[in-house]
Amino acid sequence: MLISQWDLPVVKIKRTHVIISDQLVREIDSVVGSRQRSKFLSQAAERELMRLRQLKALDAASGSWKDADHPELKQGSVKWVKKLRQEQERHLEKALAK
Repeated sequence: MLISQWDLPVVKIKRTHVIISDQLVREIDSVVGSRQRSKFLSQAAERELMRLRQLKALDAASGSWKDADHPELKQGSVKWVKKLRQEQERHLEKALAK
């Protein structure tokens, strides 16, 4: 499937000034080249923002799981899953026996 430039979402781009060490610039340029520096930094920032949002979501969800709300897992999740599978197998055997 070919995608034309008209099918791509329009993204506003803003030029900005970022101060980083000479050493970091040299390292980035040695890996991606100076012509790809902005793209690299944008992608790195997007990944870091996603990571920070995930950490924030985990912090917000902390404590939301309560063992008392899930007595079926008291013997452990492995046993619970095994029991579910056995029940499904029995159900399937009954359905096929009809």
